[in-house]
Amino acid sequence: MLVQAILTSKATDEVVTVAPSATVSEAAKILAERRIGTVVVSEDGGSTAIGILSERDIVRELAASGSGCLNQSVDSYMTKDLITATRQESVEDILARMTEGRFRHMPIVEDGRLVGIVTLGDVVKAQLTELAMEKDALQGMIMGH
Repeated sequence: MLVQAILTSKATDEVVTVAPSATVSEAAKILAERRIGTVVVSEDGGSTAIGILSERDIVRELAASGSGCLNQSVDSYMTKDLITATRQESVEDILARMTEGRFRHMPIVEDGRLVGIVTLGDVVKAQLTELAMEKDALQGMIMGH
């Protein structure tokens, strides 16, 4: 299965972004309101990704330096070295990269443009769906259907 199949199956192709100058507090508010775990940092409102900020990033910085970090800009704490994928990559490959890197959100970028985001939950759901279809096909073959 390819990443494109996951993007097609998602309810929305919207990627929530914030400007690098937004405060960590503003980003945290967006995360809470949208009930999401990460925002992509973009200077142009979403067509290019320059970083990513997750709930984990915020919690780690709160623990390290206290609530003062909430007034700092997102670009101070975002992950700048993005690990991205394309729509044509296999789900197995990105699952391995996400597991190895211990992160749960992967921006999908093609020709330098942000085209979507895939979560670990999206990948697991796709894998489970594929396994269920294979199981049904095998049962059908065994039972002669």
